[in-house]
Order: sequence, then C-alpha cells, then structure tokens
Amino acid sequence: MNFKVYRDDWGIPHLRAGSADALARAQGWNAAVDRAWQIEVERNRFQGTSASFLGASAAGWDRFARQARLDDTARRCFEALDESTATWVRHYVAGVNEGMSEGVRRAPQFAETGLVPRPWEPWVPLGIWLGAHVLFAGFPTKIWREEVARALGDDAVELFSAEGANGSGSNGWLVGADRTAHGAPLIAGDPHRPVEDPGVYQQIRLACDEFDVLGLAVPGVPGIAHFGHAGSVAWAITNAMADYQDLYRERLRETPGGGLEALGPEGWRPVRAHTETVEVAGEDPQEIEVLETDRGPVVVGGRGDVEVLSLRTPPRVTSDLGFAALPALLRARTTGDVDRALDGWAEPVNVVLAADTAGGLLHRVAGRVPRRPRENLLRTVPAWEAAYVWRGWRALPRAAVGAVAVMANERGVAEPLGVEFAAPHRAARIRELLGARRMWTAEGMASVHMDTRLDSVRPLLAAVDRLDGLGEAAAGVRSRLAEWDRRMDANSAEAALYAELRAAVVRRLAAHPFFDGLAKAVADGDWPDELLPWTAFTPRVGFALEKLLGSAFLPPGDVTAAVRGALEEVAAERAGSGRREPVWGDRHRLAPWHALPGGRYDTAPEGGWPGLSGDHDCVLATTSVPGVTDLSWRGPSARYVWDLARRENSRWIVPLGASGTPGDPHQRDQLPLWLTGALAPVVTDWHKLTEETPHDDR
Repeated sequence: MNFKVYRDDWGIPHLRAGSADALARAQGWNAAVDRAWQIEVERNRFQGTSASFLGASAAGWDRFARQARLDDTARRCFEALDESTATWVRHYVAGVNEGMSEGVRRAPQFAETGLVPRPWEPWVPLGIWLGAHVLFAGFPTKIWREEVARALGDDAVELFSAEGANGSGSNGWLVGADRTAHGAPLIAGDPHRPVEDPGVYQQIRLACDEFDVLGLAVPGVPGIAHFGHAGSVAWAITNAMADYQDLYRERLRETPGGGLEALGPEGWRPVRAHTETVEVAGEDPQEIEVLETDRGPVVVGGRGDVEVLSLRTPPRVTSDLGFAALPALLRARTTGDVDRALDGWAEPVNVVLAADTAGGLLHRVAGRVPRRPRENLLRTVPAWEAAYVWRGWRALPRAAVGAVAVMANERGVAEPLGVEFAAPHRAARIRELLGARRMWTAEGMASVHMDTRLDSVRPLLAAVDRLDGLGEAAAGVRSRLAEWDRRMDANSAEAALYAELRAAVVRRLAAHPFFDGLAKAVADGDWPDELLPWTAFTPRVGFALEKLLGSAFLPPGDVTAAVRGALEEVAAERAGSGRREPVWGDRHRLAPWHALPGGRYDTAPEGGWPGLSGDHDCVLATTSVPGVTDLSWRGPSARYVWDLARRENSRWIVPLGASGTPGDPHQRDQLPLWLTGALAPVVTDWHKLTEETPHDDR
C-alpha cells in the first residue's frame, strides 16, 4: 500500500499518503474496511437494489430510486466531471474495491443477508451522495400543500409551514477572535440527521504533501464536504432550507405505436420509457415502468393515470452535482479559497460559515437554486404552462460576520430561497448563550451544544394559563408547568408532563372537524411509500402546533376546548396511575436507524437505548413526533468545535463510534460522551497515534 493508516484512542482513522490521488485511494480503502456494510447498503439503495437482500421493507425505496433515475443521474454527473476530479474519484473507488474483501470479513451482516458486493463503478460515490440528499429539500411537501389547498382553500397553503421530523437541519455558529480566549475564531455546531447505526458522519483526517485536513466525511464519498479544519481555515454548514426541486403535474397520452407523450409548453413531446425489475428477497420480483418527460423523471403515477408528477432537480438538468468542490476544499488555505470552491457547489443547498487565521470570515449560501415563480416553491405546477419553466439560476445571498454568526435553519440569509424554515428558537437561544460569556474556548462550547431550554412552549402554556374553572388535579398540573424552568432534561418530571400535554393537544386538534377532509385526503392518497412521511396528518399538526394555536382558521373557543380537554385528560391519567412519576428520559429514548431492523446485529447497549435530553426546538435538537411517539431517531449526528488558534484544541464527537463493525471496541464507545455533551479531543501529533498495518488484498 502506498499510504499509511494511523488511529487515535477512539479508533478514528488518520490517513497519510504522498499525493492527493493516493490519499483518495486510502480514504476509499478505509471506508471499505471500517464501513463495508454501511457503504454497500447505501450503494444498493441509490441503485434501487437493496430489497434484493433487505427484503420487502426496502422495495418501496428501490422503486422510488429507479423511478427518480438516481443511478443514471450519478453516471451523467460523473461523466461530466473535469478530468482531474474524475481521476480523484476513480482513485477513491479503486481503494473501496481493494478494501472491500477485508471489510466483508469484518462485517457479519453480509453473511446474515447473503449479500455479495459487486465492484464499484466510478460514479458510485456521486450516487451515494444523491441518494442521501434527494429528499433533503423536502419536495414531497408540495404534495401536502396541494392537499391543504384543496381541502382548506388557497389561503391555508402555508398553515402548516414548519420544519418537521423528516427535515435535516443543523446548528452552527462562529465566534470571532475578539471573543475567544486564544485570539482566533471558533466554529462549532452539530448536524441534525437521523441517528444511524453506524453513523452517517465519519471522523477522519486526510494528509498528503498538498494538504492536511480533518473533519467529518460521509462514508462512501471522497473528501470532507461539510465540516472541515485545514489548519489555516475551517468551515461548517447547515441546511439552507432552500427550495430547489420542483414537482410538475404532467398530462400523458398514448401514441398509436404504444408510446407515451407528455404535454409541455411547446405541445406534446415524447416520454422516455423503459421497464426495470426490482428483485425482492423472499418474494416475487416487481416490474416497474420508468418514465421521464422533458421536465424530469415521473415519481408519482404512471401509464394510464390522468395526471402524474415529474421531479425536476438541478443535477438531472445540468449533469453537475458540484463534486469538483470537494478536492478544492481540501486544498483551501483561506476563506477566499473556500468561497471559490463553493461557487461550484450544487446539492444540497447549504448555509456556510468559514474563518481563517488571517482574519478572513465567510457567511454565504452555497448551491444551485433555479429562478422560477414562487408558486413552484409552494405547490405542484402544470407542466404545460410556460410560466413555470426554469429560467437560469439565482444569485445566492451572503451576510456580514460580526462578533458572532449563527445558522440554525431559520429564516435569515437564505430566506429568499425557501418556504419552510425552522422556528427561530434555536438561533435566538444560541445567540443568547454566546452573548452571555465574554471569552470562549473549545471546551466551553459544550454548554451551547447541550442547552435544553424549549422556548416553543410559550403559546401552549399561555393557553393553559388562561383556562378557568379547572378541577383540583388539572389546576395542580397547571401550577407545576407554570413553575417549570422549560428545560427538556432527561431527568425532568415536568418536561415529561409537558410532553404528555402537548401530545394530547395535538391529538385533539388533529381530530377537529375542520380538518376532516384534509385528514381523509392524505390518508387515502395514492403516493409512493417513501413520500408518505411528508403527508402524514398528525405529525404535521404536531410540528405546526405553535402556528395552529394562534390560527384564525380554528375558532378560539375550539382551541381553548382542546387545551382544556387535554389538560384534564393528562391530570386524570396522572392521578389514577399509581405508578412512579415518569421523567422525560423514560419516554424520550434514542431509537437509531438500522438497515436490518430486528436482525442479529441490531442490538441495543446493555440496559437498552438511553433516555435523551432535548427536544425538536431546543439547541439540543433530539426530535420526536408529538402526538405519535416520544422516541427520538433524529438528533445531533455529530458535534464539532474547530479552533483556529490551535487545531489540536479542536473537539468532535459522534453518537456511537468510529467503527461500523458489530462488536468492535470502537463501535459505540463515544455514546457515553455524546449523551453528556463531552467531546473527544482532536489529535494532530502523529507521534501520539498508533500506526496499523493495512491488509493488502490486491
């Protein structure tokens, strides 16, 4: 092997090679050895072949991946790369193929499922990226808003606009040099994604003659896209909540020869059609017809339907996923370098913070957003009307950086680009916390990461406070909530009490007759299984609760009655239970996603998955679904602090561990730290690392 592999005490890989291409090969090899099962699952998911070994539960995703043409888009994007970037990606893929046999030996899931990996094609890393982010912008929400408009009227189309359980958010913040103990900026934050086993982010260090960068990589993808520290410059991102994918209503007709045509602005045009077969372990294969109009692949409906929905995305239109930015980021030395690299970024659209040791600061949106009417952002639009055609690309906004800068998926620098943003609570709370201390260190950032104050409680508690004529038990619950510190701590009985009340209010509002038509429409909707979470009715009510409590659509008396009924319901249940009073962590427990749910290697730690502090709108954003479940499967999928004064002062953590191999000492050894907010040190001294001897399968 023409590279070396080192590990720190947490098993985190530090890779060294003589050139950038050799280092890409090393990174691919390491991904295969440490995360073979994970990256093979992700490869099969974007290629629509995962049901062949995961069974019927994966067939819905495979159908969607085929219909959305993820594999073909990845291939097109790879073929359009400049030669230098394409060569770099090929080296990564070669490393994956060289390391896969050792990774398979380490990962028992292959034997459990009978999966035999195939050699990777050079575009697989681009496909893994597409598969992970195709739903990132939440295009299925347009189906939901269409149903809202039909059932409640056009005025209600944004009634439920709120960041929901299916989004992917993040916190991120920058503290300027004047506010840090060591006289250089700090960048910190945490991406909010489903907590997966193994994790979606891999701590890694990549060093060669050209650069030495550490950060959080996505297994199966070369480089360090989202969170990195190159010594003289560091960067981080959050989801911009931009809208850059459109759903078009398409009218189809059959031609005399058995083909199809779709009606566009210029008349009837041919539809590209072919048939594919989805293999399903233990069941008969499923045959699907893949259709594509001039707008994009058809993802809802098919031949014989009066109307279908096609999906238009920037990478499908331009054959550019922005991958040339990845090697450019590794070579960045200043914020100007980061800025120029991200000029070529495409998907997903992100808000970026960066700082360098020369005083450079950066706060911008990066990605590709089409220019089109606002109606395209809100709802499905007719494919046959020229008004809804894309007309070039939007200039992306920037913002100045003061003493601090915060990004938390709220409106702000990205506001012109989207519709549904996170409530302002996380961003406001982070600014408040950062303003409360004069000098910050990397170690001190844990107090921000782990903050559990829930400011979104105000409308509901205010509604409770206005109630009169309560019985003794209900009045007692109200008194306890009035004295509560509004922190969603795992050991808090009042936090559990509030969660019970909130869930009861959500269920009662969801059952209000005003919503009967909408609830029935979304329940009866004939949409692909993978899009259903965006149209589930009760979760939509839960995440829009703040807005609904003050909405003019519901009579105030009915809202008051729902709150009163919920309070009395919770009080009665508590009074008659005779059990130990629960705390929030009893209900709010970690529930990681596993590709083989219930399999031999889907095992919880001894004592079960732990209870969690935090909640959806806390800085410690551990998401559940009010009114449905308090289990949390989405939260901080990593935490980081980048110190520009001394990189070795930096800190990082992931929910489980560095290894994706069941039983490995580093599979879940970071979980205790993650639960308490502790951060593992970043080791930069090669002499403090342990060199290992890679097994060469070539």
